[in-house]
Amino acid sequence: FANVADSVFVFATNEPKPVSVRVTTAAGPVKGELKLAVPQGWEVTPASIPIDLKTTDAEMMATFTVKPPNQNGEGTLRAIASIDGRDYSLERVRISYPHIGVQTLMPPAEAKLVRADILKKGERIGYIPGAGDDVPESLRQIGYSVKMLSEPEITTKNLAQFSAVVLGIRAYNTQDRISNWLPELFAYVNEGGVVIAQYNTLADLKTSQFGPYPLEISRDRVTDENAEVRVLATDNPLMNTPNKITPKDFDNWVQERGLYFPNKWDPAWTPVLSCNDPKEKPLDGGLLVAKSGKGFFVYTSYSWFRQLPAGIPGAYRLFANMLSLGK
Repeated sequence: FANVADSVFVFATNEPKPVSVRVTTAAGPVKGELKLAVPQGWEVTPASIPIDLKTTDAEMMATFTVKPPNQNGEGTLRAIASIDGRDYSLERVRISYPHIGVQTLMPPAEAKLVRADILKKGERIGYIPGAGDDVPESLRQIGYSVKMLSEPEITTKNLAQFSAVVLGIRAYNTQDRISNWLPELFAYVNEGGVVIAQYNTLADLKTSQFGPYPLEISRDRVTDENAEVRVLATDNPLMNTPNKITPKDFDNWVQERGLYFPNKWDPAWTPVLSCNDPKEKPLDGGLLVAKSGKGFFVYTSYSWFRQLPAGIPGAYRLFANMLSLGK
């Protein structure tokens, strides 16, 4: 079995990246070779890596270098193990639940490849975990270094080293100490930092404060992933720097546009985007940005936690713009 390390590889430039594959045997010994199949225009080195596993359940890691084409596009990478003249391209995924026992799934050994122009500013991102999401790994894909922050690290002085700080999904629901951290985050913004808060739900809120200015969240959501997105603030840096956002950036989103949109906010917030489900009222609160002191605070209920791991280029470009505010 060949398990590719990530399900999506996003290339923001034409620089190559390492791609690792873990090879395991169900019955040993096994000899052969491992290759990566990629779309035309993509390059892989080396052409193959020898497999030599002596026992059942033995495993090895193989790392290839994948270089994307210059032009933008998407495709599929496939890991293929050739053994005794036969090609195998399956992953082994074990799922264990008390009520169903251990299940072994064998999906294809594939990953999505995305080549898209994603410009960014800033380098180091601090991440305050919420209910758990894959956004930190997604940001690493486009060249950011991301540090997961624990309680003692959330001080204005320590946050100064980061070009932006991101709050994970539902951080205001899951972090009991969030109301102690918010004044530190607001002071960091005041000094020129950028904070991005992702969606929260109404249940079990640990704070009534969502940002440096008042706003209220609702149960409003947009479940149609193809719902038209309208730009309310065409001149806002979020729509222009460093990536020029166009309607195309909202193509091919998955599962939904967003959830628990704010429905009331102080005039200090600027609503940037509007969208709605068919025959519903326009929802303008999915991406709110406020200048506070020298920095910016963003509250956004669009579902980045779904779009980034799915490798949606436009979502990366817009998220990079949020991280690049004021830079």
